[in-house]
Amino acid sequence: MSVPVLALALGAACCLGFGFVLQQNAAQRAPLSDFLSLRLLIDLVKVPRWLGGIALMVAGMGLGAAALGQGELSLVEPLLATNLLFALALSRKQTRQPLGRQGWAGLLLLAGGVTAFIVAGRPEGGAATADPVRQWVIIGVMIGLALLLTAHGKRSRLGSGPVLLALAAGLLYGVQDALTRVSGQKVSEGGFAELLTGWEPYAVLALGVTGLVLVQSAFETASLRKSLPALTAAQPLAGIVCGVGFLGDRLRTDAMALSWEAGGLLAVVAGIVLLGLHPAMPQGAPERARVAAPAVSPASP
Repeated sequence: MSVPVLALALGAACCLGFGFVLQQNAAQRAPLSDFLSLRLLIDLVKVPRWLGGIALMVAGMGLGAAALGQGELSLVEPLLATNLLFALALSRKQTRQPLGRQGWAGLLLLAGGVTAFIVAGRPEGGAATADPVRQWVIIGVMIGLALLLTAHGKRSRLGSGPVLLALAAGLLYGVQDALTRVSGQKVSEGGFAELLTGWEPYAVLALGVTGLVLVQSAFETASLRKSLPALTAAQPLAGIVCGVGFLGDRLRTDAMALSWEAGGLLAVVAGIVLLGLHPAMPQGAPERARVAAPAVSPASP
């Protein structure tokens, strides 16, 4: 693993983590009538804090794209999952909560899991596309799962909905990262003319906008404790599936390596859950209740 890839991926994780916190702080005050609508983005554009969060997210995506241009998707995605550490750092400053045993356990599990997966798997690049049919099958499955999760999330917007929407967004972002890498390869091989004649950059844009609406709707209706862990866990898993499935990334496949890789991914998910449920993460529930209350209260005479 090269130092520039590590620096770019961790820089992207830092920007994404800080950006998600700022976005959720603003989105939780948006009207519930904007749920899963482009109107939500239109309303949030008027909020300076949200614009700051979006600026950080765009910077993070740019750094992530640069990292993907120099390293394998299966290497970069686990590093991007550390954005939750930076989100927790900013949340701790806002809530003044100590890290405690739960925080340290989550930190060690996340960092240790990422390290174990990378060291055991030793991700290496391969062919740009392993199999076009496999590419469309994997992308179709990811998008199909995201649609199912969104449909179920829409029915329970104040229950399990935010978690399901965040999972759906994570799947779309994982596919977006894979297609971002393909787009970068096209630019390096044939320039921007070849890039613009392909479908990949337009799919990247569509996935990005759709994922943004899903994420902001999840942030609007629930705290970071519910939404961010699901998003952070789903994105790298989807990205690794795409990287190995159709981008030609290679991981070690002997029994010992596979066991460490699986254990590393499980540790990453466990660490994400522990950090996401940390008391430092703002709950936002009382604020959401106050906003939602007028919509259900009876009209005064």
